[in-house]
Amino acid sequence: MKELVILSGKGGTGKTSVAASFAALARNAVFADADVDAADLHLVLHPEIQVRHKFRSGHEAVIRQADCLRCGACLAHCRFDAVRMDGKEDGEATFTIDPSACEGCGVCVELCPAEAIDFPERMCGEWFVSQTRFGPLVHARLRPAGENSGKLVTQVRTEARRIAERKARNLIVVDGPPGIGCPVIASVTGASAVLAVTEPTVSGEHDLARVFKLARRFGVPAFVCVNKWDINPAMTERIEQQAAAAGATVVGRIPYDRAVTDAQVNGQPVVEFSKGPAAQHIQQLWEHLWKSLV
Repeated sequence: MKELVILSGKGGTGKTSVAASFAALARNAVFADADVDAADLHLVLHPEIQVRHKFRSGHEAVIRQADCLRCGACLAHCRFDAVRMDGKEDGEATFTIDPSACEGCGVCVELCPAEAIDFPERMCGEWFVSQTRFGPLVHARLRPAGENSGKLVTQVRTEARRIAERKARNLIVVDGPPGIGCPVIASVTGASAVLAVTEPTVSGEHDLARVFKLARRFGVPAFVCVNKWDINPAMTERIEQQAAAAGATVVGRIPYDRAVTDAQVNGQPVVEFSKGPAAQHIQQLWEHLWKSLV
């Protein structure tokens, strides 16, 4: 079983468009959207959710008003300004905790003289097992201010691998998150290969170098594709030279094509929507990449 993670180093390079097209081109594959903070692969693959799971991580403090002495100890000791003093009730202040500001440190729980603060596990989001016309998709949604996206990414990848093993699928295609932070590290660890989709700009060049450094750190082979290469051929050449010097393999270029945007508007993978130049080059990219993987 091979696991291909598609990264970008930054948002907006065309990573998800490539991942969606790979979903249409791959055979016998499982798909995963590891961008749990802002997942969008489902907008193109149109999954039917079959199983829904809650994702819990960390803890949050909750004051039981019936037992609260209104002494203000929680307010005095909270370093994150999560405790709110709300008006008066029977001549005394009412203390509540803002869940979006609570960091789950537990100081208020330890220092409450009445032991009136509960410390339940925090519900941070959901993850789903769905079916698409191309195969199974595992994806997730992290709540606003939800913590531990790296842990949720690991959950998504683990479930995708379990499904692939159970269904005897030989490939997992992962639409990774942008950047190089914790969710990306959780996406790359243990993967078979990374495909970095970049654009011929200064920021694209800079962020691509960071992706290469991360891939080397985890010993994962890196491939690179320059999207919209023809808007700056000189920068494309420079990026490809730097990629080769970093030990990455250049596997293709994708030209600028308005059909990519039209495909997004219509909610379809580019290779399914169009037979134009971008679709043709994505198909060539896939064929070259698959040969390299097997």
